[in-house]
Amino acid sequence: MKTKTGTDKPWGGRFTEKTATSAETFSASIHFDKRLYRYDIAGSMAHAKMLAKVGLLNSAELEQILGGLTEIESEIENNTFVFRPELEDIHMNIEKVLVEKTGQAGEKLHTARSRNDQVALDMRLYLRHESQHLITLLSDLQKGFVILAREYLGVIMPGYTHLQRAQPVLLAHHLLAYYEMFSRDKARLSDCLKRINILPLGSGALAGTSLPIDRDFVARELGFSAVSANSMDAVSDRDFMVEFLAACGLIQIHLSRFSEELVLWTSQEFNFVEIADRFCTGSSIMPQKKNPDMPELIRGKSGRVLGNLMALLTVLKGLPMTYNRDLQEDKEPVFDTVDTVSQSLAVMADLLSGLSFNREILGHATEKGFMTATDLAEYLVRKNIPFRQAHAIVGQAVAYCIANAKDLTDLSLRDLQEFSGTITEDVFDVLAGEGSVNSRKTAGGTAESAVMPALEKAETDLGI
Repeated sequence: MKTKTGTDKPWGGRFTEKTATSAETFSASIHFDKRLYRYDIAGSMAHAKMLAKVGLLNSAELEQILGGLTEIESEIENNTFVFRPELEDIHMNIEKVLVEKTGQAGEKLHTARSRNDQVALDMRLYLRHESQHLITLLSDLQKGFVILAREYLGVIMPGYTHLQRAQPVLLAHHLLAYYEMFSRDKARLSDCLKRINILPLGSGALAGTSLPIDRDFVARELGFSAVSANSMDAVSDRDFMVEFLAACGLIQIHLSRFSEELVLWTSQEFNFVEIADRFCTGSSIMPQKKNPDMPELIRGKSGRVLGNLMALLTVLKGLPMTYNRDLQEDKEPVFDTVDTVSQSLAVMADLLSGLSFNREILGHATEKGFMTATDLAEYLVRKNIPFRQAHAIVGQAVAYCIANAKDLTDLSLRDLQEFSGTITEDVFDVLAGEGSVNSRKTAGGTAESAVMPALEKAETDLGI
């Protein structure tokens, strides 16, 4: 005797009760996974073409399916498509409307696939696109740093360790340090793309399919470099998402580090740089305030990006093979990270165009704080004094200066010779900030002769 089903769900054949309203609301993901519609439709079109190729669809059915999917995509983009929460997710929402449009042809589309391999496909297509977009945004940001480095090439500023003035450096050298950071971020995303760009479709629910599908055909249609080697791994693997989130975490940390410097540098205590008014806000009570809100927000958003990484790792911890509904929780952290990092990169790139560095204050800041002490020690090394002895000699000179409220540049030749008789008139060349900077000519150093090739290479690589 045929049992009457109590639900109209696509999977409801063996059920005798309708899904509880509370369970239906709790388990629905359409409110966030609908952003996958474009990738879901692209995957369905490639799958349909493959089904026709192997004889599981006829040409008329293929035409109906492709036409119906094209209509659905247009309706979604024009905001006329009605998403139904009771259909749970983007896959079933699209399939339901496709069946309404095409009848039996639409019912054949899910042949030889599961929502398990379908969602894995959608996320790989989505992250492939977003990774490439982030790489573009990173290049735009790098251009901002390189343009500033060129504009302020001759400007000297304090370099810091422990947030204490350490040695004079070129501002351009400092800015190009961030160029290098974001170059690594691009390289990480490019490497991540190698593991994203693997086709999971054809893995079925977990064990593959007995039907004569052609996975290589689908891979070519969708631009994947290879097909997954193990069906169980393919439907449960989220490593590529964790890797993407980790790469994004580093991007946001790098943005946060520069944001912190901007917050410090724009304070009256530093006054190294001015941020354009359009990227700042004021105070509701203190009329004089100009607050660096955009850097502060970017710095603060690193918390949510790192939190998203931890959230996904926690979801994955202890999950048995293969697909588990817990994996529905993988998408919101990824979507939020993409939105946060994309916006942060775009805002920072825009903000860079409105930075104005205070050349005079930067220059004066290198005149105090014994910033050429290391240069004096290296000067003594060139006089054949062992470095440890030279270090001690200069330390004694600094202690004398502190006790007498002087800087090294305030000492006369006779004063300096009290600490070492090897010191001669040429010492003053190395005690000057410009001389210190330009003496550091080694590859990767801060001398203009070393910075210039790095700057020119960056300009060439970015097409500036």
